[in-house]
Amino acid sequence: MTRPRVICHMATSVDGRIVVNGWPASSAASVRAQYEQVHASYKADAWMCGRITMESMAGATRAEDDVAREYNGAPREDFAAPGDHATYAFAIDPRGRLAWKSKEIDGDHVVAILTERVSDEYLAFLRARGVSYLLAGARDVDLALTLEKIGVRFGVRTVMLEGGGGINGGFLRAGLIDELSVLVAPVADGRVGMPTLFDLDGAATPCHLDLEAVERREGGVVWLRYRVAPRIP
Repeated sequence: MTRPRVICHMATSVDGRIVVNGWPASSAASVRAQYEQVHASYKADAWMCGRITMESMAGATRAEDDVAREYNGAPREDFAAPGDHATYAFAIDPRGRLAWKSKEIDGDHVVAILTERVSDEYLAFLRARGVSYLLAGARDVDLALTLEKIGVRFGVRTVMLEGGGGINGGFLRAGLIDELSVLVAPVADGRVGMPTLFDLDGAATPCHLDLEAVERREGGVVWLRYRVAPRIP
């Protein structure tokens, strides 16, 4: 298998909501700290989020008129920025909305995951900023192709998937998650319409999980680890 191992690592309320803002302050602070501790314990060489999660880290977004100028020509090459990079932050950004101000997030090299629709001007912008990119899919990001390219082009062995419900759900639906790591905070959220751990459409098939470990942690947080059962064709 050339693709890296994918560990979906998230923190949720007991009812599966993933937006910590608005939770009781002590619970929010506790689960945030433990989230980073558990993340570090995996010693992964990469992590991945979607465009919405990455917006605050990118520093800016592109104007709608710029995003709307799409490319319709021949396939183009991926770009790996010069330099030695030990760890990576992968941003799934199908239309190239993020206007990166830096090529790193806390020392992790930024790699944009794009579709073929993004303009040549945007690719040139990324190259000038020293941001690497992978082109994976015509109109929508092909998640399986993305993982294959991540493994082959960057040598990544383990990716921590830490996206919103839509990104996480897309990987789950495609059978591309190997392990699920969930920190459950002692919080009942209950806010209707808040993002959840996995947001799938009505046609989704529920997925069986095999429980591998349960750990009670500080502040009433429970750490659950599951192996994701392979899908039967």
